Amino acid sequence: MADKILVKAEKRETRGKNENRRLRVAGKIPVVVYGGGSESLAATASLADLAAIIRTDSGVNTVFSLDIEGEGINDVIFQDRQIHAVHGRMIHADLRRFSKGEKIEMTVPVHLIGHAKGLEVEGAVLSQAIREIKVLCEPANTPDSIDVDVSDLDAGHSLHVSDLKVGKGIEIQESGDAVVASIVSINASDLEPQLEAGAEPEVTGETPAEGGE
Repeated sequence: MADKILVKAEKRETRGKNENRRLRVAGKIPVVVYGGGSESLAATASLADLAAIIRTDSGVNTVFSLDIEGEGINDVIFQDRQIHAVHGRMIHADLRRFSKGEKIEMTVPVHLIGHAKGLEVEGAVLSQAIREIKVLCEPANTPDSIDVDVSDLDAGHSLHVSDLKVGKGIEIQESGDAVVASIVSINASDLEPQLEAGAEPEVTGETPAEGGE
């Protein structure tokens, strides 16, 4: 397991536009720390340090240590972020502080793996209805993704949330009846009106790449 990331921060005593401008010049942004059975705490932290966490494989689900001068070290996770509409940079962050053993709700991506045997049927396509799912777990145990093997999926059949396999201590917070993926049949005649109108059929199983911080 990789060493936990440590981000140093300072308590924030003043607020306002002028203060926020000064922070940006210094390469910092305001953050507010919530939870953990304590009152909320305003602080400032390095934009570069926080942006680097977002760019890791686990992204906003990364558990890291926040060392606030005079307040000690707390394990935190991103709860919310504010992004500049023009520059695309993070300008504010809400961080969730939690106690050891505490479970919180997290969102993780759902990845389909394997080649479904139902795709051997002419006109069959793989449709993915759920691309991310909410789970309840300790932040440190949050999976990077939930991988779903569709190799045995037949044409006309579906995989449901109840079929998903997750690790110990992880609780899925979605209805077990919800469809995750299915093999559906599409006739060429069904696609002709779309093609004539210039529409492109959706490529299931791929998601647009997210822009960096």
